[in-house]
Amino acid sequence: MTRKISFLAGAAALLLIALAVAGCGGSSSDTATPTTASGSSATIGVANEGGLGKILVDSQGRTLYLFQKDSGTKSACTGACAINWPPLMVSGKPTEGDGADASLVGTTSRLDGKRQVTYNGHPVYLFSGDKQAGDTNREGLNAFGGGWYALSAAGDQVNPPANS
Repeated sequence: MTRKISFLAGAAALLLIALAVAGCGGSSSDTATPTTASGSSATIGVANEGGLGKILVDSQGRTLYLFQKDSGTKSACTGACAINWPPLMVSGKPTEGDGADASLVGTTSRLDGKRQVTYNGHPVYLFSGDKQAGDTNREGLNAFGGGWYALSAAGDQVNPPANS
């Protein structure tokens, strides 16, 4: 009987510790989902991501990346690359939220004819390993033949902090 009570007490303690750790989680980012002036969800916006500063994010606050191997607005990311780095796609006209420059937002046709969002002439991508708003898990990574970088509000590559 004592053994059963000890086991249950231990299990309850582990559960409480797990809940406490989950409640203390968070990041130093100030991520909000971008909205248009009318308050509807925007395709692309700007968020402050701690050490990277103000960067472009999608409608759910996830980091948008450029691929250095792209040539102009033509995407060089297909197949396995596009599975790991999904292009930000739209069916209509992309909308911009606070901080995004409407004159820099556009689209380009991919090989399958679908429309990918561009910003300052760069096709933009998500990273499949970024699971929530504020994640920048592959900033500065070289993969699939080129570098992957978050984009600033001006549409330029953001370089990772020197200590990362």
